[in-house]
Amino acid sequence: MRPCVSASISAADMLKALYVGIYRDLLLAMRRPADVLTAVAFFVIVVSLFPLGVGPEAALLRTIAPGVIWVAALLASMLSLPRMFAADHVDGTLEQMLLSAAPLSAIVLAKVIAHWIVSGLPLVIISPVLAIQFDLPAEALIALVLSLLIGTPVMSFIGAIGAALTLGLRAAGVLLSLLVLPLYVPVLILGTGAVDMAGSGMSAQAHFLLIGALLVLAAAFAPWATAAALRISSE
Repeated sequence: MRPCVSASISAADMLKALYVGIYRDLLLAMRRPADVLTAVAFFVIVVSLFPLGVGPEAALLRTIAPGVIWVAALLASMLSLPRMFAADHVDGTLEQMLLSAAPLSAIVLAKVIAHWIVSGLPLVIISPVLAIQFDLPAEALIALVLSLLIGTPVMSFIGAIGAALTLGLRAAGVLLSLLVLPLYVPVLILGTGAVDMAGSGMSAQAHFLLIGALLVLAAAFAPWATAAALRISSE
């Protein structure tokens, strides 16, 4: 009976650490609203520039819409990646996290979830409004929102690994981009492909299943990989 009790306590401790970590990071993000607004403003500006530059041709706008919106969301989500662990590293909070009784992977998972809520979820919410500029049909709009809803967390998980590996380095932003961008390519291809398939009247279920599989793999392995990278970076 004792092993079951300890296991339940361990699970409760992990859930508590997860809740506290998410609440803390969201509270800090609310105190720095400029960081959130910067990513959203970048996303809006980049997406809105393409219809102005390409022209009003509806067929061309519908063709480029999935790639434009997905690339803009990818770049916007990367803006906040360097700040995921930087503040905790500077003020010494990261060292306390490494020494904490709570598993570091649970703390990392909380930070990734908070990062997605702050930087990814607003992009998902505002994407249908921006997609109207490209004259996307209703089926493509639904596929766009669903693909971003599943795909942006994958980018947060992958970005956390890169942010941990480049923590404290000079020109960390450039190195982070070089590490993370190639790993974003599968999500980008599947996300844009799902919107294209839905816009053509075909089923995008296979694309959604593949993005979901990537999300499951990222959620299962990225927190442990990020925790190991944080230990290496803090030495």
